[in-house]
Amino acid sequence: MSPETIGLLGVAALFLMILTHVPIGIAMGVSGVLTFGLLRNWSAAFAIVGTEASTVFASLELAIIPLFLIMGSFAASGGMGRDIYRLAYAFLGHYRGGLAMATIGGCAGFGAVCGSSIATVSTMTQVSYGEMRQRGYAPTLSTGSIAAGGTLGILVPPSVIIVLYAVLSEQFILTLFTAALVPAVLAVVGYMLSIWVVVSLNPDAGPAGEKSSWRERAQAVRESWATILLAAVVAGGIYSGLFTVTESASIGAILAVVIAVVRGKTSWAVFWHNLYSTAATSAMLYVILIGASVFSYALTLSRLPSNMVAIVGNLDVPPLMIVAGLMVIYIILGALFDTVSAMVLTMPFVYPLILNMGMDPIWWGIVMVMVIEIGMVTPPIGINALIMKSMLPQSSLRDIYVGIVPFLVSDLIRLTLVILFPALVLWLPTLLDLPR
Repeated sequence: MSPETIGLLGVAALFLMILTHVPIGIAMGVSGVLTFGLLRNWSAAFAIVGTEASTVFASLELAIIPLFLIMGSFAASGGMGRDIYRLAYAFLGHYRGGLAMATIGGCAGFGAVCGSSIATVSTMTQVSYGEMRQRGYAPTLSTGSIAAGGTLGILVPPSVIIVLYAVLSEQFILTLFTAALVPAVLAVVGYMLSIWVVVSLNPDAGPAGEKSSWRERAQAVRESWATILLAAVVAGGIYSGLFTVTESASIGAILAVVIAVVRGKTSWAVFWHNLYSTAATSAMLYVILIGASVFSYALTLSRLPSNMVAIVGNLDVPPLMIVAGLMVIYIILGALFDTVSAMVLTMPFVYPLILNMGMDPIWWGIVMVMVIEIGMVTPPIGINALIMKSMLPQSSLRDIYVGIVPFLVSDLIRLTLVILFPALVLWLPTLLDLPR
């Protein structure tokens, strides 16, 4: 058999294992070993597993991931999600749809100390859904704002998925974090405009609350000191150049633990639970990355990605049409898989294609995160919607999906703008003269 045929068989074996519910990291690793063994020899195939595993475990950049996960876990258990929501409500709650806008603001703020979409959705569902329903908000607007706002967890830096992309594509993490800032602001503004449109068409969907006095707003700021401090130290340290990203993650993790202890929001049981969940999530991510490394190495050896790049490059179609096709694929993958799996499954094929078309890898990284984020709220699956449904059994999936639609429109408009105007992503890193 030709190397390309063996590569195709390896890809087929991978998807067959995924369909039989083999964990994706294991499936990629096994498929990679089988492909490599058929292309070369079995002793080298098994040796590559050890080589790639040692490379992944030795990566200092990947050490950022468990540190950010620890920070997010203790930020959640320390009540920071509730604090940032209360702060946003103090300034926005008197507008129609103000609670939903506060939810978006809370998601963005919590995303800045969390880095996970799932954690953001879970936290904000507990914090804001009951408040909105008690104040007469429509179930569609209540659930839609939380599900959509939760996607900000993987776009607002620091983001675990952006770190993973940086490592896999060998790009600078700080440059990617900076590139994500303008799209993140556009996302927040777009979501708030979506809420304004919804309540303009149906005022009963989000009735206005009482206006907070400046004294009450000042009190909300004081009560949110922990979240403001943590975000300021982590983000300020990174963007000022005072700390490296790894150092900021370390300091942020320690500070989140200290704040949770000082505020009396933790116990030994909570402490060990947070460490256990961080270790379990980190182990899962490392297994996926090791499997992806083995699989990518074997595919490169089969020449399948390079041949695919050559075939697509010879097509007589504009590059934007190819990007549009990739967007559809990623939305589907984002709806079916978690963010990490959707990214690592496609990197061996898509990344060389993007480079071959002369597109900027920094721009592509942010676009890919955005489109996977859209997949997380796209019916008929959408992992964020399913998480909300599991936490709110009294809600219907129909209400959640209907509520997501206005935000989905905003997402698609933002994605189109970023694709047509790459400067929205690249302007700030260029202005700051960050490494590329």
